[in-house]
Parts: sequence; C-alpha cells; structure tokens
Amino acid sequence: MEQIGPVLALTLNRPEKKNAITQEMYQTLATKINEAAADFAIRVVVINSNGDSFTAGNDINDFANNPAMDQGSPVFNFLFAIHNFPKPLIAAVKGRAVGIGTTMLMHCDLVTANPDTKFSMPFVSLGLVAEGGSSYLFPRLVGHAKAAEIFLTGRTFSADEALAMGLINKITTDELAAAMEFANEIAEQPPDAVINTKALLKSGSHEALNQVMRAEGELFRMAAESDEAQQAFMNFLAKKSKVK
Repeated sequence: MEQIGPVLALTLNRPEKKNAITQEMYQTLATKINEAAADFAIRVVVINSNGDSFTAGNDINDFANNPAMDQGSPVFNFLFAIHNFPKPLIAAVKGRAVGIGTTMLMHCDLVTANPDTKFSMPFVSLGLVAEGGSSYLFPRLVGHAKAAEIFLTGRTFSADEALAMGLINKITTDELAAAMEFANEIAEQPPDAVINTKALLKSGSHEALNQVMRAEGELFRMAAESDEAQQAFMNFLAKKSKVK
C-alpha cells in the first residue's frame, strides 16, 4: 500500500504464488478500500500487482479449506467493498488475471493492461459458478453469446479481445504508469462532481447487482461444497503438481 498524493495504490504482493489471493488478503483489501472511501484525502484507488501476474485467482488450497462466500466472509467483504466504493477505482493488469482477477475489473471504472495479459474466468471448469456480479455485468458488457462462450468453456482471452469487449480501456507496456496517469488526471477534477457522476453511472444497476451478488455467493458456496467441485479442485491441484 502506498499513498501518492491523492492516489492510493494497493499492490497484490505474493509474486511467488502469482498473487493467488487468500482469505487474509481479501480482508486486508476490503479494509483498505473501505478506509479509502471515508478518507477525503484519497481521491482515487489503483489496484496493481508485484511480479509477473496480476493474480492467479483464489488460492485453491486456502479456498478448499474455507470456501466461505456468505455475508461477512472476507471474499464477500472485498466484493462489496469494490461494488460500493464511491470513488474512482482503477486497475493495472498484467500476466494472468484469473477468476476474481477478471471479475473485479467489472467493478473498476478504468483498467489498463499489459499486452501479455491473459484473462480467464474458469469457474465452470472448477465445478463452480460465476461470482463477483459477473453473471450480471459481463453479459451486459459483451452480450449473451460472448459471455456464454467464455463462461461455459472457461477459455482464456487476450488483452486485445478484452479491449474490443470494452472490459479494459488501454493496452500499454507500462500499465501501472498509464493507470497512475488516469488516476492523477481524475484526482485533479472537482471531487464531489466525480463521486456524483460515478453514482449516476452506476445508479441503474446498483441495487440489482446487490441481489445478484448475494445469489451468486450462495450458489458458489453450494457448488464449492459439492462432490463435483471437490473432484475438479483435486484434478486442478494434480495438474499443478505435475507441471512442477
């Protein structure tokens, strides 16, 4: 975490695990984002990462032991922190952006990405369902056919495809510098006008998304506890051990 003038940079910092997110990391992110919401000195938050990847998604070992997605859980707290964050939220993405690494971008106001970024939402492949409001936000962004193709196959897509979809704003070899440039430009604008404009942009879907995210969380929890998901997790971990 680093505050640079009116911009707060939150950095995923577990590069040895490709920034796979643990419950503890989710809660820390949620706390920092909620604190930033109440801090007048912070105008914009930028989420970025150390290492060669944005995030490999949930830490599978951590998640398999505690698949909590209900109200009050760290994952739930993070998702609702970014959903309800009233100020501009920007992400700088590179390498792998798996699962939550892609779905969280749908709650960001701007996203910059390195040309090497590979996005994926392999929930079905793990016996799970979409989370983070993505079952609502993604088809609204790209249409039903494209959303179904990506969700139901779990396939990876490129930065160029993400730009064409409207998921990201800019492709650049220095994604963090570009994100900070956006952040500083926005931070110079009248803050109340920025906050009110973001609220207006989200007003048509905010409450509907609350309901969808709660429903997704319940279905996700049920799926995670199923035999199908447990088998998919074991297959995933077995593949990882073979790669090593």
